[in-house]
Amino acid sequence: MNMKNYFLLTTFTLLFITKAFAQTDESRGMYFHKKTYTASTLPNFEKAKKELPAPIWDENPEWVELYWKAWEIAFSNLKSPDPNSPLVANWIDEGLSPQIFQWDTHFMAMFGRYAFHIFPFIESHDNFYARQHKDGMICRVINEADGADHHWGLGENYARTINPPLFSWAEIEYFKFSGDTTRLSQILRPIEKYIEWVEQHRKANDTEHQLYWSNGQASGMDNTPRDMGRPSPNGDIHSSTSPMGWVDMSSQIKMCYDNLAEMCKILGDASKAARYTKRSETLARRINHYMWNDSTGLYHDVDVDSKQTPWITTAAFWPILANIASPEQVKRMTHAIQDKNLFWRRLPLPSLAANQPHYDKCGCYWRGGVWAPTTYMTVKGLEKYGHEALAEVIARKNMQTMHKVFQSTGSIWELYSPDMYMPATDATGIHMVKPNFVGWSGLIPISMFIENIIGIRTDGSTNRINWRSNSPKRHGIQNLRFGNITTTLIREGDTLDIQSNAPYTLEINGIEHDIKEGNNQIQL
Repeated sequence: MNMKNYFLLTTFTLLFITKAFAQTDESRGMYFHKKTYTASTLPNFEKAKKELPAPIWDENPEWVELYWKAWEIAFSNLKSPDPNSPLVANWIDEGLSPQIFQWDTHFMAMFGRYAFHIFPFIESHDNFYARQHKDGMICRVINEADGADHHWGLGENYARTINPPLFSWAEIEYFKFSGDTTRLSQILRPIEKYIEWVEQHRKANDTEHQLYWSNGQASGMDNTPRDMGRPSPNGDIHSSTSPMGWVDMSSQIKMCYDNLAEMCKILGDASKAARYTKRSETLARRINHYMWNDSTGLYHDVDVDSKQTPWITTAAFWPILANIASPEQVKRMTHAIQDKNLFWRRLPLPSLAANQPHYDKCGCYWRGGVWAPTTYMTVKGLEKYGHEALAEVIARKNMQTMHKVFQSTGSIWELYSPDMYMPATDATGIHMVKPNFVGWSGLIPISMFIENIIGIRTDGSTNRINWRSNSPKRHGIQNLRFGNITTTLIREGDTLDIQSNAPYTLEINGIEHDIKEGNNQIQL
């Protein structure tokens, strides 16, 4: 071939590849309304602080210091897209690397709800919806600079493609603060297409159990021993594609169908809501049939032959949050949670039970480390079934440990040791994990402090607050925003002082009160 023909062929090939790439890139985000970034200024913590909810907790006033530190770090992690990036929204970054991560973003939205009127934390999801593929896939790790799928989220047979499918949970929980039905209508289709992809690529259709498979990398439990013994591409067991049924993944899909049903009801599509509810109920029956173990009182993964595996991890508690377990099953699981040989360590709840092979008292990432997202998940599940006292004790123990480590290190960490007051070690078992991490570690000093220790839970979609108030000392919260309401609630002894800019319903320890605009005083 002469040089002229070679040059023409090469030029044609490059043009073809460029055109093909452009077509592919143009199809990204086709189900989401937002296509370009509209510049907006990132808020500054010191200026925003006066608009944030201010907890009052005279029982342990030093915990309030940790609360504010978490917000300070969180605001320092707010980012805007680079000029040439295809990302479409400002976001809160996980603080690990120049990529955005799916499930980190889901959990950061959970505490970001408390500042929705200052910065739209939920719009961090928009960058994922805007990079969704035509087939519905949304890569779990996306480069900030160019919006490309990062290689950590790829792998043979989509091995590491997605994280726990929790977009819908984060969106519906955020809605309970904002009351914004417009957003629900905008994100419904992207999430539906995402779950369609999961059904095609993560459901073990060729097995008897027909549940949903995952692996360490995709599940977020990176070095979990749950992967041991599985066939794997290139020797990486944490990228295995064998069609096991995983408790967490299967429960998360059930949750997603429940959330989609709720969204459809809110948006007025009762028939579609009914279809999603039916899918949820069918999946719950399969999970209970194949995964519940009456001897251990826990849920277990199942292998490709539908035989339960022996590993005991915090993944066992996802069926509580997903409303799969019966009250009696949840009661059995609370025994495991409070068993010192399993999960009731100095700091509950270790990601791997203490009686399991490879348990590491220093953490070693997911081989014993205590993580905010799985702790938060478990606590929210216990709430649903009325185990409020246990949920509160878990929250207090986590808050106490975080504050002790904060006092000694001056930092909030990615995760913590289950048996010592120290940050956990990473997957090497040698090096400490990431400091100044908020990140999902903000769930404990912000969300769990307000919701499970102070005991205040809000719903901006119904203009309602439920307050489980039981501290003997002065406690409450100032400047709490939900929907269009801003309120302050302070309890001292049997006197409750409330200020509000609008009426709402307060239920405190089971008794309802109509709160009026202005000053309110209630004798309990």
